[in-house]
Amino acid sequence: MAAVAMDGKALAARLKEEIRQQVEQMPVKPGLAVVLVGEDPASRVYVRGRKKDCTLCGIYSEEYILPQETSQEELLDLIDLLNGREDIDGILVQFPLPDHLDNRVVQLAIRPDKDVDCVHPASMGYIVLGEESLRPCTPSGVMRLLSEYGIDPTGKHCVVVGRSNIVGKPQAMMMLWEDATVTVCHTKTVDLAGECRRADILITAAGQRGLITGDMVKEGAVVIDIAVNRDENGQLCGDAVYDQVAEKASYITPVPGGVGPVTRAMLMENTFLAARRHGK
Repeated sequence: MAAVAMDGKALAARLKEEIRQQVEQMPVKPGLAVVLVGEDPASRVYVRGRKKDCTLCGIYSEEYILPQETSQEELLDLIDLLNGREDIDGILVQFPLPDHLDNRVVQLAIRPDKDVDCVHPASMGYIVLGEESLRPCTPSGVMRLLSEYGIDPTGKHCVVVGRSNIVGKPQAMMMLWEDATVTVCHTKTVDLAGECRRADILITAAGQRGLITGDMVKEGAVVIDIAVNRDENGQLCGDAVYDQVAEKASYITPVPGGVGPVTRAMLMENTFLAARRHGK
């Protein structure tokens, strides 16, 4: 039997409507500032998408499109200004930055309570400790999808393929806190196929098209494909060879339409939660 395709679009639409209803009850609306350095077309599309999401959720938004040659001092001055503004609850800087700018210095400059994209080291620290905090948007989206489809990680063997600071590592920690047994792999893992075949829940975020084939998936496993790649025709695809994996899995996320839309909804939720913590 072919896998159930997990509908991230439908879940995201419902979550954003729930956020909109809660924001309507707030006397002061949440505020989000999005900062982009340079004219990368894909990043511009991303910024426009966040603006649309804010409008749908009733969240006030500002966007700052800075020239490619913006200096580190100028960027840090802007972040310092946004840190101090009471009407801005969340700051989202589009990474990676141009080569002449230091990503880590900029990440450290964002106030942790306004770090809605969870790039500050404090955010990872809170996750490791299991403390209440804002959660990275993509791993949070994965957890919402699992819950939506009644998939309980408790006692399951979860294999995470990918070790990035914004997805793979926090995803592994969040699965641990849901009582899964977690193995973290990557493209250098010896016998990656064997590790993947042990997974009850396989989460892949390596960013390598065709990495996960049907013979790497246990019958009935849940496969969450976070990666966004492009195939030879320029079409979006994940790490998994979808048709092959869907024949073995019980549930699978399509790319596009799976984790991505829920990730966007989680950014809106983080902005809303940050505003609540700021007393709005």
